[in-house]
Amino acid sequence: MKRVDRPIVALTGATGFVGQSVLDAALDAGYAVRALTRRTQPERGGVDWVGGDLGNIAALSELMQGVEGVIHVAGVVNAPDVAGFEEGNVTGTLNVIEAAIGAGVRRFVQVSSLSAREPELSAYGASKAKAEKFLMASPLDWTIVRPPAIYGPRDKEMFELFRAARWGVMPMPKEGRASMIHVEDLARLLVALVPGDGEVIGGVSGRIFEPDDGKPQGWDHYETALAIGWALGKRPRVIGLSHAMLNRVARLDNFLRGTRAKMTLDRAAYFSHPDWVVSPEAAVPAMLWQPRIETREGLKATAQWYREQKWL
Repeated sequence: MKRVDRPIVALTGATGFVGQSVLDAALDAGYAVRALTRRTQPERGGVDWVGGDLGNIAALSELMQGVEGVIHVAGVVNAPDVAGFEEGNVTGTLNVIEAAIGAGVRRFVQVSSLSAREPELSAYGASKAKAEKFLMASPLDWTIVRPPAIYGPRDKEMFELFRAARWGVMPMPKEGRASMIHVEDLARLLVALVPGDGEVIGGVSGRIFEPDDGKPQGWDHYETALAIGWALGKRPRVIGLSHAMLNRVARLDNFLRGTRAKMTLDRAAYFSHPDWVVSPEAAVPAMLWQPRIETREGLKATAQWYREQKWL
């Protein structure tokens, strides 16, 4: 391990969509980062890469040595079966918790999901809720963050909506509303939570937060589709799909793309839920964090990034 003079944060999922932004935000905030990776990474100032994954107990032990706190981002957002979600989101999280306890680390910031509010709807949501319970039962000084829909550069999930908008037809859930957040705003929050109580304004220990872009009552799905279309300079035709129709789309996607399918039956179940708006009671203390990126402008910048990277 490299010797560093700055306080160190342990980070899982550092090479993923959210994790890359968290890595940048942690470095900007003056931390050094010890980051878990499954593949060899180029050297970067302030970053100590640790080879391994959530199932590698020795790597997780190394990850935790001498750190101020943990930001646990890594997880599974899409899996072919329940076992896949259990392994990535439940067993993986438990391994990280046990490694932190074993190394004497106290502070633990966990990235969960709004889907954990309704665990009966999907295997994904159930796995996230179960992981939360393991953390709550631990002796760690924890904070859980349940993001709503996350968008921004590098994202491959909401990218599907941008691609549909470019084609001019956007299938969306027929009813309901959802909150959104830019990945860079989420990353700033996760890093701001590392110090814990006594070092930040407002109580954060033992709390579950649901951050968003600040738009009251979130976005209805038709409004979201038009905003993404606007970001691309398009006005797509929006087609509202019932739960039954989303299930048909999921089966078709599975037939066409197999394990690479983005719309699975599991996702169809929770996409059909009418309320994925963050709760005001779970808001982050405003003196600690507030969103900076207005969503329409954030979507426009994200569309530009997709173009520059030749994704669109």
